Amino acid sequence: MKQVELKLYRGYANPNELVVFGHAFRRYPSAKDLYDRKGFKYINSILQLFTIKTIANARVILHYGDMTVETRTLSDGFFEFNIPLQKPLDCGWHTYEVSIDHQLEGNHYNFTRTGEFLVPYEGAYTIISDIDDTFLISYSGHLLKKLYVMLTKNVESRMPFEDVVKHYRLLSFAGRDKSTTEGNTFFFVSSSEWNLYEFIVRFTHFNGLPKAVLKLKSVKDSLGDFLMTGRGSHDHKERKIRNIIKFYPHLKFILLGDDSQRDPHIYEVICKTFPMSIQAVFIRQTGSSQNHEALRLMENMSGLGVDTCYFRHSSEAILHSVKSGIITQDQVMEFERKEAELQM
Repeated sequence: MKQVELKLYRGYANPNELVVFGHAFRRYPSAKDLYDRKGFKYINSILQLFTIKTIANARVILHYGDMTVETRTLSDGFFEFNIPLQKPLDCGWHTYEVSIDHQLEGNHYNFTRTGEFLVPYEGAYTIISDIDDTFLISYSGHLLKKLYVMLTKNVESRMPFEDVVKHYRLLSFAGRDKSTTEGNTFFFVSSSEWNLYEFIVRFTHFNGLPKAVLKLKSVKDSLGDFLMTGRGSHDHKERKIRNIIKFYPHLKFILLGDDSQRDPHIYEVICKTFPMSIQAVFIRQTGSSQNHEALRLMENMSGLGVDTCYFRHSSEAILHSVKSGIITQDQVMEFERKEAELQM
């Protein structure tokens, strides 16, 4: 366990403002402990993630370009910089640095970490997706099964839904004339806690999902909190989605979620609040039959002119995306051709 660590998360920017954020920890397990272990050692590593300790009021300094800006961490170790930009930045991923300068138990810690932030490419859509049971099989509706999977399956053992990677990679070029390196922007907004940030980043990279900015729930620091991971209020998701849409008022959004918790309710409120911003809503059916309340909410969203799809399998979502014109059949064929070439 590292005594002091600074974790930086992927940030984002528009032409006028930069937003980057992270946590200061006084105890944090190393990446090797977290992801290379199996069996009881892996169980211990996951439990370590939920007994981490944060540092309140630590001095942190943002370095970007010719800017140096200082702030202090909040009571839970979280910090965020919202910085005005003098001029718009080029589209794509950029790097930034944050230093910590803190005295703890007689030791002085002063070191720097590097993070990334995204300036969206000009394009048709920005995609906001839930994580658990939307693309990562998590069993959110079954607490004991969810905890068992978390404790026994490492990053490489966890599974995405069939065809979900194909759908998301196709959505990365939705609304574009052709598939280029300038893909659409993804935000993954979830009720999973910041404790699981590195796990989620590694899972998405390992499975070939698009690179995304993550917005997660407040960090937890006890085994009691672990038993409630991903549960409780989901109000933060609505708030964070609102903030993203307000931050990019001229972009069109596609929302993806599932019916195991509150996604249909949250997305209905978002559609009613931003009726000109939401292009489509996709909701995954997680049970053996459709949820009647989810169906009602989907009908409400459809009545606002939002394209809706309530699907069981991602292949159905892909077919709907083609029929509705979000992606083209040519893009599907190009994707399948490239995948076949990689397998040869």
